[in-house]
Amino acid sequence: MEFRDNKAIYLQIADYVCEHILLGKWKADEKVPSVRELAVEMEVNPNTVMRTYELLQNKNIINNKRGIGFFVDENATEHVKTYRKIQFIDDELPVVFRNIYLLNIGFDELEAKYKTFVKENFNA
Repeated sequence: MEFRDNKAIYLQIADYVCEHILLGKWKADEKVPSVRELAVEMEVNPNTVMRTYELLQNKNIINNKRGIGFFVDENATEHVKTYRKIQFIDDELPVVFRNIYLLNIGFDELEAKYKTFVKENFNA
């Protein structure tokens, strides 16, 4: 995985896990990769993955079954959406709004681009 400099690595790994859940690659009550497995896959220190898993546990996205491992929470999809929505609204949307204002982009143009994006990427 290519990490960006503008965001902590553990948060980028959390985004990766959340995306897998939202895309249905990791389903409710399914075991997620162990800390060591994900650390090897991401080429990071296991402590970084553990920090990610602790964050996701606090957000009720995954849970730890002692001695067995971490599992996707049965309501993970809703918890991920809530977590990611807050993150997007607080961190990313102000930048988007600033650029929309500065570049004088209209809502009609945005809507057309959004619909094209959805169609091309999600076959909706």
